[in-house]
Parts: sequence; structure tokens; C-alpha cells
Amino acid sequence: MAATADVPLLINSDNARSERRISPAWTIAQLKSRLEPITGIPASSQRLTLRVASWPDQNLQTVDEENTQLGAFTLQSYAELHVTDTRPAGLRANYTDVSAVEKYEMPPDEYESRTDSVLHWKKTHQLGRFDPNAPSIEQQKIATIEREIEERGIKLDARCRLLAADQSESSLERRGTVKYIGPVSEIPGIGAWVGIALDEPTGKNDGTVKGTRYFQCGANCGVIVRPERVEVGDFDVIDEFGSDEEF
Repeated sequence: MAATADVPLLINSDNARSERRISPAWTIAQLKSRLEPITGIPASSQRLTLRVASWPDQNLQTVDEENTQLGAFTLQSYAELHVTDTRPAGLRANYTDVSAVEKYEMPPDEYESRTDSVLHWKKTHQLGRFDPNAPSIEQQKIATIEREIEERGIKLDARCRLLAADQSESSLERRGTVKYIGPVSEIPGIGAWVGIALDEPTGKNDGTVKGTRYFQCGANCGVIVRPERVEVGDFDVIDEFGSDEEF
């Protein structure tokens, strides 16, 4: 007699969900014993319900579970076998509520002294912050700003417009010309800044910051911003009446 092929079923319980292959030759008792380590429900407390598509649920309950084979029921690949715990709620193991479990935190000194930790592995292989050739945080930030300047095409004498820092800033479009790219020691923050001579006096300086001149422009026509606020393009010059010049 040819062997009966195994059938894949989706095992579902309150604490577990997985796919398992079962043999139609197993008895119900054998199936329950195999489900116990999967669901955590003792075989004697399991109630099995087989759900196949839109068919009525099949209760895999018989008087003689030791001898009743699963082949006696309608089995279909990837049908759902629901395992219900019949024990009172107070006797069931709770695998999800960990509120009463005290969280253990290893002291930093103890963790650093271990030789089986990720930290030790990184130290051994000189990875991450343990790489002697790795750039510092400041170097990474400077490199990021320089990359943004390059990607945005920001160059001296390039026409640009100033992007709003946030929604609270005026919606009035401000255009100008890039006049300076580089560090500004008088402003907190490392890396390069972009100095712009605006077409209109809607800026904050005349290209001078705390007595140090970085570029030339009219009074209140200068601003110094980070590159992410600068959009380079073929922008016309705004005249004194607030409209584009005609060429």
C-alpha cells in the first residue's frame, strides 16, 4: 500500500502560530502530543478544530483518540488547525504579559569585561568607533555638508533662491547670488556656510558678521545659511518693485 503524503497545516493557538506537516496516518492522540511543545498546551487540555476554506468547522474529538486516525477527517493543504486551551484562565501560562518581570540590566563595567559580547568583537576587529582610521563625528558632519554643497551645485556667483527654514517664515520669495562658501567662526556650528547677497534688503547683514567681512553686499542684503536652504538655478534678479527684470 502506498504511503499517504503528509499535509501542511497552519497551526494556530493563543500563544503560537506556525506551519507544520502532519501525516494522515497519525492518530489524534499522536497529533496532540506533537502539538504540546509547539503550543505549550498539555495534550489533555487541547480542543482541536479544523477549518477548511468555507466548509463547516470540524471538531477533531472522538471517544477513542488513541486509535482514530486523522485520515478519517477532511484534510486539505494549508487548512487551519486551531488549538484551544480548555484549562481555566488562572491555570494557563501567560507568555505575553511580562509587566511583572523585573528587567535585568548588566552593569557597564561587567559588559565591557566580557569576551563574548558584540562590544568585544568590535574592539577585536577595530570596527565602528574602535576603528583608528574612522572619521570623527565632526569630520563626518563636515563631509556631509561638503557633499550637500556639491550635490546642490552651489558655486560662487551662482544665482539662487533661499528656501524657508520653517512654515513660520515669510512666504515672500528671496533670491540672490552666492558670494561666499566656507566656515564662519563667529556662528556656532562646524563646517561650511553659504553667504548670499540678496536682491532685496530682506537679509540680516551686509556680508559682515561681528566685524569680520565675508563678502560684499548692500545693507541688510546679506544672509549666511546652511547649504540645505539654498536652491541654485536660473533665477532672474528681483528689481526694487518686487518683480522680475525683463531682458
